[in-house]
This record gives sequence, C-alpha cells and structure tokens, in this order.
Amino acid sequence: MSLKVLYIVILCLISISIVSAAPDNYKVTYTINIKENGSAIWNVEYRTLLSTKEDFDSFENYSAQIKSKYLVEFRELMQRSAQEAAVATARTMVARDFNGEAIIQSTPTGKYGVVHYTFTWTNFAKTGQNINVGDVFVGGLYLSNDNTLIIRYPQDYTVEQVIPGPDQNRDGMIWYGLRSFSAGEPQIILAKPSFTSTIVVILVIIGLFIAGGLLFVKRKKEAEEKISPEIHETNIPIPEIEMLDVEDRIMKILKESGGTLYQSEIGRQLNLPKSTVSSALNELHGKNIIQKIRKGRENLIRVI
Repeated sequence: MSLKVLYIVILCLISISIVSAAPDNYKVTYTINIKENGSAIWNVEYRTLLSTKEDFDSFENYSAQIKSKYLVEFRELMQRSAQEAAVATARTMVARDFNGEAIIQSTPTGKYGVVHYTFTWTNFAKTGQNINVGDVFVGGLYLSNDNTLIIRYPQDYTVEQVIPGPDQNRDGMIWYGLRSFSAGEPQIILAKPSFTSTIVVILVIIGLFIAGGLLFVKRKKEAEEKISPEIHETNIPIPEIEMLDVEDRIMKILKESGGTLYQSEIGRQLNLPKSTVSSALNELHGKNIIQKIRKGRENLIRVI
C-alpha cells in the first residue's frame, strides 16, 4: 500500500495534465466548503482497507510521519497550486492553516486507515454580486475511479448555474469518479437572494403552513363526524432487533456481490417488502456504511 500516491492524485485534481498512477485499493473524497467571502475550506479524506498485517504496519508507519513529513509535502503541493491559480486568475490567493491526522476506523465491512488533510484557500472563488467557482481549475479536474468531489456553499445562497450537473445533491453537490472535467469546471454560480425575494419566500412558507393547518383541522372534523366501523390496515413498525438482522443480511448480500448491487435486486434476494428493505438501507446510509446512487429510476447501493 503506497500512501504517498495520495499527493499525485491531489495534483491531478488541480491539473488534468498530470496522469494519476493510483492503485485501486483506496478511495479519496475531496470536500470543498465555499465561504461567502470567496475562501474555501478543503478537507481531503484518504481511506484504505486494512486487511493484512503489512497494511496495518504500513499505515502505522505513515501515521508516525504525518506531521513531520507528509503534511509538509501536502502543504508545499497545495501552496504551489494556489500560487499557480493566483497567476492564472489575477487574484491574490493563499493556502494556509494546514492540518493532518491519521486514524483507524472499525466498520461492519472491516477496519480502514483514514487520513484527513484540511486547509484554507483564500480567494478560491470570485466574489461580487454572485459567487463564481471554477476559474482556479485552469487545467480542469480529474477524479479517479471510486473517488468523490463534494462542493458545499453558504446556506442562504442558491445554485444559479452548475456545469456539469452533479451526480447527486445531498448536503452539497456531489460528483463521482471516474470523471474528467474540462478547463474551468465544475463551473458554479451561486446567487444570494435579495431582501425582497427573501420576504416573498417567507410569506409563501407562512401561507403554506396556514393553509396546511386549516386543511388538517377540516379533515379532522370530517373524520370525527363520520365514524366508520371498518377496520383499516395499519403499518406495524418492525422491531429494532429484526431491522438489525435485515441490515446484516443486506451487508452479506452486498459483500457477496462485490460491494455494489441495485436496490431492487437486494429486495428480490431478501424476499421482503420494499418498505422494509428501504428502511434498512436508510439506516445503513445514515450510519455512513453505504452510498445510494441514483441511476435512472433505480438506486445503486454501494458499500463505502
């Protein structure tokens, strides 16, 4: 397991002209939090499965040198990238506040070595009436297979334009590898609602709440006036212990299928109601054990 390859991948993220030689046994997630002043907080997560003694020894050796060696190399790489982007965009940029940590996480699918690098990139986005993201990626971006890019933005802003469209919108805009972006992409325009628009939105929300409340009261009165002796079928909640059993069965099926399977196929193999399978998958997704990727009308389930 070569953890130094991580830096090659990060350099590929900044310039598509550098070809990644990364192996297939690790995943990288790039999370970029855009701030209102144009700065960006970067978090680069490197995750690899530790399945042998050699893997554990290699990761422990890496962890012991992360502050003295690897964080220094990471800082130099990203500072150089920020300097090059500053020249290309004619904006003053600084990469600062670097930090790095390495931990071992235990999950139902095994133990993973996880490395986090974080830093602040000032003037990452162009600010003005809107926030414009993307011009720093002068050479485009490259995501290796199974790697992920997540871009988040201030809550009071809306996405006016994004090219290309994300694969998923969930706590930010998400793109999955394998993918090559063109120069200046992803290109994102974030617009802040005007004061008038904000007031209108608030009034609409209040109106919807009032209308919903009136409708609820009306239906409740109608139900009280018209008592029916019919016995209606109710949804009986699944006991927690049974739901855990379903989750374990789902993980077993996923492992036997190489870690990826469509939700419909999981339901077919379990021979359980769709609602039961969906609830169990939501639990696993909430525990950050699986990913749910929309593919047409289907959900593709992938073990993280």
